[in-house]
Amino acid sequence: MMEKFVNLHNLEKAMAGFKNAVPFDHVVVDDFLAEECLEKIKDEFIGYDAPQWFSYKNQIEDKKALNDWNIFPKDTYQLFQHLNSERFVAALSRLTGVTLHSDLGLHGGGWHIHGVGGNLNPHLDYSIHPKLGLQRKLNLIIYVSEQLEEKHGGHLGFWSNDEVARQPDKLIKEIAPKFNRAVLFDTTQNSWHGMNRPLVQPEGIYRKSLAIYYLCKPAESADRRERALFAPREEQRNNKDIEDLIRMRADLNLSRFAYRKN
Repeated sequence: MMEKFVNLHNLEKAMAGFKNAVPFDHVVVDDFLAEECLEKIKDEFIGYDAPQWFSYKNQIEDKKALNDWNIFPKDTYQLFQHLNSERFVAALSRLTGVTLHSDLGLHGGGWHIHGVGGNLNPHLDYSIHPKLGLQRKLNLIIYVSEQLEEKHGGHLGFWSNDEVARQPDKLIKEIAPKFNRAVLFDTTQNSWHGMNRPLVQPEGIYRKSLAIYYLCKPAESADRRERALFAPREEQRNNKDIEDLIRMRADLNLSRFAYRKN
């Protein structure tokens, strides 16, 4: 069924493989947004150098994000509203078998953009929402960079989990940020993810995405992370500065010192 915003047929078809995926539950859905919606929102991003962005700029992450509803243009605003609507959240709850809740504050979500040299080390998302107390259950990423090609990099990586070291182990899957591709994955399963290939795209081409998170009642066994837990890349291992940065980034009270506003 093709609707105004999302191609539900493609989503429902892909979800048949959600719980059999490795290294954790996930699906990749191509042609996720309805064409009419995609044409309206793909060029609505503000410029990369616009002052409204919040910049994450350090040795483990280099990206910009924005979750201010007042800045989203009309069609992007309507899309985020739909993705957080009772109807869409109910559809995801039915497809996953979990009672889900939206986060209208888009905490950690909204627009994300990476420029040349963009980076995102392997990490686990925060577990417990710092204001709602609910557990982050699903991460939905929608790629909307029409000019971004395979050769430009920016691929999303999924790693297995080293239970002893509490670190990402082997790279299991790599997903290109293809135009109008969505990735939906369970963030409660030691779901180490990040940008596996650095961006090498020409100036003026960016890795643009929309991120939406869906929440659930916390499991008794839930890790109580209130900030993302990063891991060093291979060449960063045993680097004290990197280790200190990761500890700071994971601390609710100290994390603000690990990144800066644009």
